[in-house]
Amino acid sequence: MPTRIIQQLEEGFIALLLALMTAITFSQVIARYIFGTGFGWALELTTYLFAWLVLFGISYGIKVGAHIGIDVIVRQFPPHLRRIVGLIAVLCCCAYCIILLVGATQYVYKLYTIGIEAQDLPIPRWVPFIMLPLGLALALLRLLQVAWNTILGRQAGLQLADEAREAIEAVETSETLHPAAAQPRQEKAP
Repeated sequence: MPTRIIQQLEEGFIALLLALMTAITFSQVIARYIFGTGFGWALELTTYLFAWLVLFGISYGIKVGAHIGIDVIVRQFPPHLRRIVGLIAVLCCCAYCIILLVGATQYVYKLYTIGIEAQDLPIPRWVPFIMLPLGLALALLRLLQVAWNTILGRQAGLQLADEAREAIEAVETSETLHPAAAQPRQEKAP
C-alpha cells in the first residue's frame, strides 16, 4: 500500500510540474499576443520547472524502466553473465551519480552562502537549484534499488525501454483490434 501511494505521489508531482509549465507558457502567450504585455518571471520559472521535471523524471524513469539503452550485445549473453554486466553498469551509474551529487551539493551550498537571488524571481537562487542534489539523490536511491534487485536475482540490471519491440507490439495490437485495417485494400475495377 505505501509503495502505491509513493508511486501516485511521484506521478502526481510529475503531472503537476508539466501542468504548471503548460499553464505558465500558455498564459504568457495569451498575455503577449492578445494583451501586448507579459510577465518577466515566466520564462525563468518555466525553466526551473522544466529542470525539476527532468531531474525528478530521471529517478522515475529508472524506476519504471523508461530509459533507452543499447543492449543488443548484452541480450546475447547467458542470464548469469547478463546479471553481472547489468550490475557493473548499475554500479557505474551509481558512481557517476555520486560524483554529480557531490558537485551539486557543493554548488547549492555556495549559492546558499553567497545569497544570490534569481534573475527575475524574488527568491534566493539556491531554492530552485535544490532540486539538483534532491533529484540526483533520488536517482541514486533508485539505482541502489536496481543494484539490490540485481544481486538478489529479481532483475538483470537496468530495465531499459525497447522502442522497437513496443512499436511492433503496437502494430500487432492494432491489427487484432482492427482486422479490416490489417488487410490490404482491393481496388474495384471500373
